[in-house]
Amino acid sequence: MDDQMNCPQCNSEHAYSDGSLWNCPECGHEWNPEAAGAAGTEAAADQGVRDANGNMLSDGDSVTVIKDLKVKGSSLVVKGGTKVKNIRLVDGADGHNIACKIDGIGAMNLKSEFVKKA
Repeated sequence: MDDQMNCPQCNSEHAYSDGSLWNCPECGHEWNPEAAGAAGTEAAADQGVRDANGNMLSDGDSVTVIKDLKVKGSSLVVKGGTKVKNIRLVDGADGHNIACKIDGIGAMNLKSEFVKKA
């Protein structure tokens, strides 16, 4: 298949053509490859930070941790269901794109894939 294309949103290889549009069965995204080619690089860079459910996050939001997370270098654990208020979005090179303070633990960084917007 020479005309195979990956989904620009989730990078799934199971995308399929439906007339002039392409559809992704995994995330439900549909796009026009001609229009995406012109503005694709700008749109990908301006997507922002999204939580585990795909909701946009911004500075000052409150989030809930969705699974137990071990704190590196410590015996502490951030339990699933922990609410975190007043987050800051940072550009972490290691994928940790949320800076916050968690009661009982202190300042730490989280990955947006492990939180959901409250």
